[in-house]
Amino acid sequence: MPAADFTTIAELRQSLIRKALRYAIFAADPTSDTVTDPFDAAGLLQPLPSGYVPVGYTTGDGITFSGDLSTSDVTSGQSASPTRSDVETDTVTAQWVPQETNAAAVALYENLPLSGPEALPDLGSETWVWSRPKTPPTRYRRLAFIAEDLNKETGNPLYIVKHFPSALRTGREDEQWTRTAEISRGVTYQAYIDDAVGTDSMTWIDGPGWRDFAPGEEGGGG
Repeated sequence: MPAADFTTIAELRQSLIRKALRYAIFAADPTSDTVTDPFDAAGLLQPLPSGYVPVGYTTGDGITFSGDLSTSDVTSGQSASPTRSDVETDTVTAQWVPQETNAAAVALYENLPLSGPEALPDLGSETWVWSRPKTPPTRYRRLAFIAEDLNKETGNPLYIVKHFPSALRTGREDEQWTRTAEISRGVTYQAYIDDAVGTDSMTWIDGPGWRDFAPGEEGGGG
């Protein structure tokens, strides 16, 4: 049998190293539709359902998607390693620090509704005012995250879309006022299973730059 060629079997492809050259966060109340088809049949990015509002600029740390995975092990006297292991919990969170003082960033930080009569009014239209309730409500959101990258060979855009159909604020950072930095309102949201969708997180990758990888396409194959 001839020797294997390492370069061939390793399949190292620089074109598949992805970066979020641009990204955006969108939030909606649970009365809005879930994201089900962010791309059309040709792979073109489509508008989000009505009710999703952009969070705006964030710090350079971007968005951090974290997971908490724990297992339950069975140990046996005849084995040094577990003889059985089952997933006990598997959760995902998203953390980011908005830099804008807009309605979405404030609502997500202060646990305010994004729409309806209790939502903050349009920017600059009237006084913004809110107060902390005696009993904070459990307020679920719908979150959408979109990252844009470019195909190295063709220059066409490709997108990664992640959707939390039901997310709950589980943490928030300190709000600091200082003349040397912007007022930021960092938050952490955990994804929960949405009964109608049957999952806590959905991810899509598509776009013209993604379709360029198809065999036979110009630039395909990296």
